[in-house]
Amino acid sequence: METIDVIKQKLSSATIQQLPNLLNHYSSDKRKGVQKLILSYHKKIEATQREYQRLENMLLFEKEYYQKGFTAIAGIDEVGRGPLAGPVVAAAVILPKNCKIEGVNDSKKLSAQKRETLYSIICQKAISYGIGVVTAQRIDEINILQATFEAMQQALSKLSVAPDFILADAVHIPNISTAQRGIIGGDGKSISIAAASIVAKVTRDTMMQEYSKIYTGYGFEKNKGYGSQEHIKAIQTKGLCAIHRKTFVKNILFDNQKVSKNKQKGQKAEQLALQEMQKLGYTILEQNFRRYTGEIDIIAKKENLIVFTEVKFRQSEKNGLPCEAVTTQKQNHIIQTANIYLSENQISNSNIRFDVAEILQKQQKLFFRYIENAFWLE
Repeated sequence: METIDVIKQKLSSATIQQLPNLLNHYSSDKRKGVQKLILSYHKKIEATQREYQRLENMLLFEKEYYQKGFTAIAGIDEVGRGPLAGPVVAAAVILPKNCKIEGVNDSKKLSAQKRETLYSIICQKAISYGIGVVTAQRIDEINILQATFEAMQQALSKLSVAPDFILADAVHIPNISTAQRGIIGGDGKSISIAAASIVAKVTRDTMMQEYSKIYTGYGFEKNKGYGSQEHIKAIQTKGLCAIHRKTFVKNILFDNQKVSKNKQKGQKAEQLALQEMQKLGYTILEQNFRRYTGEIDIIAKKENLIVFTEVKFRQSEKNGLPCEAVTTQKQNHIIQTANIYLSENQISNSNIRFDVAEILQKQQKLFFRYIENAFWLE
């Protein structure tokens, strides 16, 4: 009778195709050690089958366009729209037809170590890949959306093989003649876009690691330029460095000793709104959620609803009620920022609401009114 160590060695060296026959062969061996090995390898086979099916699903968009006659399909994605510092980076990747790379997924769902491993595999297997980088200075000049498009255009231009079709994550890239399709949540639905998201993410993270050695004290090696508390505090104490996006940080560049009275009153109004919302049964999830599209004062939850609340304070009714300050333009910024929050937290937008908390000052007293469904998605 073979020892358990010998059986373990045979199972570990077997291919996934060979395992079922081996497991069947040893299934009559009643030793606990053998049965434990068999159970473990059955789970491995099941996991492999799930991963195979997941990758099959991530090839559906590519296969649709292969069937239409396209042969060089490029996936494209960007990383770094939201940070306060550093570049926006885009990557374009053309994979071989029906290519499956185990583990490839939306880069946000992967560990840093897993991304780096997959980055090497993707670059080795890709027919071609290109990377576009647009600096913080350029972002300030043309705005983040146009900078994102510029980075994508750069990435496409650096491909050694011209794509005949492009799959992009959510956007339609202007000023290119190649046929394209934007897929909402594409980095989790298309293997080409997912591969591009990994290449872009690893490239940008590596750049921020290097920048952290040059511009010390901001924590770039950890926050990658995003607006963490440590990063914001460093900006307020040290000022800006060369890779900060000035258009992104203008609202946090203030001396704590010189906060205006209006700012103090605004903060007091937000605290009052928080207290009153909690009394109304809301659970506060986030306060002052800030991204490149704008800021949401309060994000809360009540039952199955995610609620995005804008707090508006006025010292009198002379210029109208506080809620009147939430203009259509402001609403659009809030909606765009809410979509980023939902995407980052992988939340469906089917159960959301946009509210306004009014704070009105009369005779040195503050009055609170809460308006549900103040505006909505079109």
